Amino acid sequence: MTNRHVANRRIGGRLPLVLVAVLAALALVLAGCGTDEDDGTVTMARANWESGHMQAAIYAQLLGELGYAVSDPAENTRDPNGFYPALASGQFDLWVNGWFPLHDIYLEGELVTGQTVEHPIEPVGYQVRSGALQGYMIDKATADAMGITSMSQLADASVARVFDQNGNGLADLIGCNDGWGCQTVIESHISDLDWGDNVEQVSDDYNDLVAGVRERVASGEPVLFYAWTPNWTYEVLTPGEDVVWLESPALDDEEGNTEVRGLRGCASDPCNLGWAVSSIRAVGNEDFLDDNDDIRRLLEVVTIPLEDIAAQNAKMATAELGYSENQVNADAADWIEANRDAVDRWLETARG
Repeated sequence: MTNRHVANRRIGGRLPLVLVAVLAALALVLAGCGTDEDDGTVTMARANWESGHMQAAIYAQLLGELGYAVSDPAENTRDPNGFYPALASGQFDLWVNGWFPLHDIYLEGELVTGQTVEHPIEPVGYQVRSGALQGYMIDKATADAMGITSMSQLADASVARVFDQNGNGLADLIGCNDGWGCQTVIESHISDLDWGDNVEQVSDDYNDLVAGVRERVASGEPVLFYAWTPNWTYEVLTPGEDVVWLESPALDDEEGNTEVRGLRGCASDPCNLGWAVSSIRAVGNEDFLDDNDDIRRLLEVVTIPLEDIAAQNAKMATAELGYSENQVNADAADWIEANRDAVDRWLETARG
């Protein structure tokens, strides 16, 4: 299938001899210090999906309270294909946007990108444990009109054609950005599951694509798309009212539980989404974590409720003039203060 995817101030033209001596001595000190992981700095990245940005800011601010100088995660925004090789090569120390088991493919001796791991990579802690969902959705109007409850029904070409937007006879599945783990999984589903012959993935910027999904739902046009929680789409497209979840068979080698009980907007209970229920975890360079036990201990205990993430995501999505990095950082600071008792316990644990 084809994807659519300082300057020196001079006195009399020369530096004073005393200043020269001071600078020379300072250079020697800095050279002796080096740039290893125990110099009190943390180089942190974040994912290029907006639903993970507040969490990255929360962790960065917590590391600051722990006494570290932390690089701005917003300056190191990456997709998984770009982040994990950089983490393995030592370019970054950590991020907090790992999805597992979805990102298991980045933990192998040879990464999915074909690069060799130079430094071990280690998931640590559970920001969200077994509560992040992924799967396929369609507009409720089409689901009701045609009785569609499962992706397997798209094995019927006449059903799949209802979701064809470009006229080639295949259902257009609004999918994931290039470089995201979910894009790879969707392609595996298309290749190996019973409905795949009649479906193609549309890959581009997810927020832009889902803006189109919202337009189609509002106008009553059929639409098929990949969705995950926590994410703003779940707040602006209400399951059971605007859209519905579809069940799907899972790949034979899928690890983890793919069934969800009490899932609003699914015709069955439990609902078999065909995707393992995921945990959101920090992932660090193991050498860095070994050299900074306090950081490891902090990452092990921080948790952020799904509902808090979803509420902030919806706030971003409905902002009329866009959402700035300053606002994301303010949301993170507000969350920390609202949860100060827990935060102080985490910091006490980290300090040992």
